[in-house]
Amino acid sequence: MMTPGDAPTPVRSAASSAVDATLYLHPQTLARLGTFELRAKMIVEGVMSGMHRSPYKGFSVEFAQHRPYVKGDDTRHLDWKVFGRSDKLYLKQYEQETSLDLVLLVDCSGSMNYGSRAFEEASGVGRKTSPSGQPIWSKYDHATASAAAFAYMALRQGDRVGLGVYADSLIDAADRSSAQGHWRRIVNILSQHPVGRPSDLGHVIDQTLAKLNNRCLIVLLSDFFEDVSRIRTALARVRHRQHDVIVCQIVDRQEQEFTYTETAPFEGLEGEGRLRIDPRAVRSAYLEVFNAHLERVEKTTRSFGVDYLRVGTHDWLGPGLAAFVARRNAVLKRSKSG
Repeated sequence: MMTPGDAPTPVRSAASSAVDATLYLHPQTLARLGTFELRAKMIVEGVMSGMHRSPYKGFSVEFAQHRPYVKGDDTRHLDWKVFGRSDKLYLKQYEQETSLDLVLLVDCSGSMNYGSRAFEEASGVGRKTSPSGQPIWSKYDHATASAAAFAYMALRQGDRVGLGVYADSLIDAADRSSAQGHWRRIVNILSQHPVGRPSDLGHVIDQTLAKLNNRCLIVLLSDFFEDVSRIRTALARVRHRQHDVIVCQIVDRQEQEFTYTETAPFEGLEGEGRLRIDPRAVRSAYLEVFNAHLERVEKTTRSFGVDYLRVGTHDWLGPGLAAFVARRNAVLKRSKSG
């Protein structure tokens, strides 16, 4: 992504141990999201008591099917009504409810350092600069707020959450956990700055999958400014391993509208150098290419049966995420009842 030459240079710093969590998740956002459950689209594996369907047939509360009685089975689960009708012994089997493993992957490559909205306006907490000292609300700021919201919802209902922050490889990570204080650790990791390197989703997916020995819900938060064929390959690997996926594409309003009018040097945030251009002369071609890329990313994502959400940095976080989770839950309930 090219940005005007006076944009701050992206740098990385160590995560602070005293991060104000309200910078990443406004209380109004918590209020909106807290009433919704974050449910996996697929049947997930697990061993902890929770709120998600498991492939293991246990003896919990939700009926799944009957199976013939075998000597040695617990007779407490015999269906005597079926016996009365058929004179045959059948056991009731139930779907065991289990916890969900949520894995958040947040892009902190150079292009995520771009933003055109004032930090004070976007954060909602009266602060004028980000933790890195920038006066803008960047795509990375919006991605971290979204990730913190997903983590909050999952941890609140007892699920395990893992985190990876990446560019061309994983830069920092938190192992999956539901322990008290884990959300604070997640927010601390998210507090670092974008780095001036390109993203490599394929490599990061390989690193992540190597650590997963059970099926998870993976949430990708990025502007996806890389070749669509590489995105397609990465999603194919994830789906082949039968993970559920949510793709959140973060875009800035200025990227979508490109309303610059003055000739100026534009600087690449991932080492592309500077180029002096007249934005009015290239606006039409730029918008055509940019919108075509957005459409290809969405089409590719949906072709794998993956949920896609385009998130604008000028939009309030709470309403959009709450509506998305509500729609997702409605689809899951219909598929479960059907």
